Amino acid sequence: MSDLCDFGLIGLAVMGENFALNVESRGNRIAVFNRTTEKVDNLIQGRAAGKNFVGCHSVEELVKSLSTPRKVMMLVKAGPAVDALIDQLIPLLSAGDVIIDGGNTHYADTERRTKYVEEKGLLYVGTGVSGGEEGALKGPSMMPGGTEAAWPIVKPIFQAIAAKVGPKDDIPCCEWVGPRGAGHYVKMVHNGIEYGDMQLICEAYLVLSEAIGLSNDELYDVFDDWNRGELQSYLIEISRDIFSVKDDQGDGYLVDKILDTAGAKGTGKWMSQLALDLGVPSTLVTTAVYARSLSATKDARVRASSVLKGPEAGRKAIAIGDRKEFIEQVRQALYASKICSYAQGFVQLQAAAAEHDWPLNYGDCALLWRGGCIIRAQFLDRIKEAFDESPNLENLLLNPYFTDAVDAAQESWRHVVVVATQLGLPLPAFSTALAYYDSYRLARLPANLLQAQRDYFGAHTYKRIDKDGTFHTDWISQRKQPAD
Repeated sequence: MSDLCDFGLIGLAVMGENFALNVESRGNRIAVFNRTTEKVDNLIQGRAAGKNFVGCHSVEELVKSLSTPRKVMMLVKAGPAVDALIDQLIPLLSAGDVIIDGGNTHYADTERRTKYVEEKGLLYVGTGVSGGEEGALKGPSMMPGGTEAAWPIVKPIFQAIAAKVGPKDDIPCCEWVGPRGAGHYVKMVHNGIEYGDMQLICEAYLVLSEAIGLSNDELYDVFDDWNRGELQSYLIEISRDIFSVKDDQGDGYLVDKILDTAGAKGTGKWMSQLALDLGVPSTLVTTAVYARSLSATKDARVRASSVLKGPEAGRKAIAIGDRKEFIEQVRQALYASKICSYAQGFVQLQAAAAEHDWPLNYGDCALLWRGGCIIRAQFLDRIKEAFDESPNLENLLLNPYFTDAVDAAQESWRHVVVVATQLGLPLPAFSTALAYYDSYRLARLPANLLQAQRDYFGAHTYKRIDKDGTFHTDWISQRKQPAD
């Protein structure tokens, strides 16, 4: 066996350490480096003891330990540290070697870095990696993009370590996404959909616990039942599990002791900002980001709670009706809202692909998310089938399966939103999804009045439904004079 290594990894935080162990477990010899070299030593003497690892105390040492073409992956904090490492690696590498960024990087940085590294005669891969610590160790979802010539070089290792799905668990959740920043863009959309999924589940929890008073034991049973049907997913599964965990520092359940303020790492915000730039209505992720922002104003909310009033008590029994039936209505509302959230994510992917000339395969994108990642779900099989049937499908809502699913759920969906409004329970994501559905299905929206307003105060012009061309009206001279 050669003493040279098949793969190099820089960055040994929890994700990096687990990823390295995954790579080695697939029959590869791996070289590792971390800026704090104590982490290298701890890994080699600990979890990697007796395994096919080479611990390095410098970037130079790591590069020298690799077989050609060299494959060096960075799992470090996104931002300037990545640029600094690239500049450190370039003089040490040779033509045909591959630099890989596996961090949560903004796609625009990957666009820039791909061009920069290619100009130096090297190959560059920006890959989304999803699945958290467990996925990194046991099999993540991977979304690689960048220099296409690099794909045959990294493909054997990437597809070996990725999560597997299919009847025989032999389909890797890793496939080439597209050029430059395409991989990191797809990962960003994954994360944005994840934001929406989590907010929707939290709203289902709120309405079930507050409107009909389900206990944590009852919530466990409800989510367990949901996880056996069309809502089956990793996030439903872990939500179920959370309701069963007792507080080891006191009485009751742990979830009830957790402070209700949520943070964010930025990818949801990126998706929302880029949707605005593209002019596509990714309203679910935006709502989910704002819900987290509002949750963080805990002190202000506590002060407001003693001043601001909600609906009168006593409506609960009138509004809800049969308890079991209402639980099913919440399930249907959650499923319909989830469909809208994913529909928005794929519309944004389509707009970005057109903007950046990325030849994305949307069925393959759904395939990448079926295992290993946070949004993995049975539901994604339906999305894969929809795009396999119609690769240029304009919106998932127009696929017959999803059209019928939302139509069947909409009465329950509307009822849940109305009940929550009557009880003063905020369901911003459920409501936003329903508003998106209603807006998308209407052939005529009130934007005609909006355009008239813009033309009135700013001469922005408008188009007519009965004539071609662009028009402007002197609204002041033609308006009706108000009565004295």
